[in-house]
Amino acid sequence: MLDFKLAAEQPAEPSPAGAEQENEKVHDLLIIGGGPAGLTAAIYAGRAALDAVLFAGTMPGGQVATTDLVENYPGFPEGVAGADLAQRMQSQAERFVGELVLDHATGVNLAASPFLVETSTATYRGRTVIVASGAFPRRLGVPGEKEFFGRGVSTCATCDGFFYRDRRVVVVGGGDSAIDEGLFLTKFASEVVVIHRRDELRASKMFQERAFASPKMRFVWDTVVEEIVGDQTVTGVRVRNVKTGDTSVTETDGVFVYVGLVPLTKVFDGQLELDEKGYILTDRCQRTSRPGVFAAGDVQSPDFRQVVIAAASGAKAVIQADRYLAEHS
Repeated sequence: MLDFKLAAEQPAEPSPAGAEQENEKVHDLLIIGGGPAGLTAAIYAGRAALDAVLFAGTMPGGQVATTDLVENYPGFPEGVAGADLAQRMQSQAERFVGELVLDHATGVNLAASPFLVETSTATYRGRTVIVASGAFPRRLGVPGEKEFFGRGVSTCATCDGFFYRDRRVVVVGGGDSAIDEGLFLTKFASEVVVIHRRDELRASKMFQERAFASPKMRFVWDTVVEEIVGDQTVTGVRVRNVKTGDTSVTETDGVFVYVGLVPLTKVFDGQLELDEKGYILTDRCQRTSRPGVFAAGDVQSPDFRQVVIAAASGAKAVIQADRYLAEHS
């Protein structure tokens, strides 16, 4: 296992001679990711008077921007729409951050300081980096899923739920995201069939109580989806009971998949230490295996997936980056 304490005490190796003479400005901090962790990091960077650049992607907000209602974020006793919360965070970040880039990081070089981050149009250099690139919904990987994606298969109920008014839809999964989005779909669909591989939900108690109380939600236990079938659009899912082995086809007009997340860390493979699932390994101070590089949010914390925790980790990462800059200036 990585000795984070030793790594954090040693500054990154300087770039070869002449590397900083390319007329490229070297920023204090580069923040990769526009979800709650990245946006919070941008706010804290501005408050710390750091010259920071935030690479927020083309649609800032991350997973929270596609969430119907957030009821557990402090300061909103009546709850707040996920899109509204994301917009508020973005507006606040724009107020404080030195530069907000509505583009993705397409390449990085963390081998030497100053670190390099590339987008589709420009190259940036920074003395420190915070990786808050987040994670994207995991796919089932079954026949028909790829073919019908956007034509009956979705990972975003708040984006596509309206199109299923008075229709039956299937939700695959049993965690908070699956049940929360399933409840949102009851606003439109005539029936929401939740298919879960276990015999009980993993969702929080509050979501479970609401789901079991909804007359529009039906549950299919101990069952997995093996194929998504249809013609021009989805017409059903072929399922198998994991205990009996029995197979059948459930008719549906739409399939919403919520079976976990995949971290967006491919670009960091070989440059930062990752776990077996691809998440960035950090210590309790958000430090990665590369001195001067920190990580925050879902990209390094797959166990919680909460907005408040992602935001807090973004703040922690900036505090540590600021200390690193002070120690190694």
